[in-house]
Amino acid sequence: MSEFRSFRPVAPFALPLEGRILAHRRLLVELLRALPKERYEEMLTWLDDNRLYRTDQEDSGAALGDGIELELARADEVQVLRRMIEAASD
Repeated sequence: MSEFRSFRPVAPFALPLEGRILAHRRLLVELLRALPKERYEEMLTWLDDNRLYRTDQEDSGAALGDGIELELARADEVQVLRRMIEAASD
């Protein structure tokens, strides 16, 4: 499997948590890759559909409510997983 490297520095106090997150990411990628082809492709589609944060608001410049950081982090994590799966397939 190809190595995925983060482009942002990690604060020393956060290294144990970052290590755990990386382990979970790698495990998840391997589990996804082990799925039957049809289910694997369904999961890739799900990841693609959930890569971006979407709001139902018509005005994209409208003030965003509480919890936006959580949703942006979720969308970012889906993008990271998708890139890791692509890298592992090379």
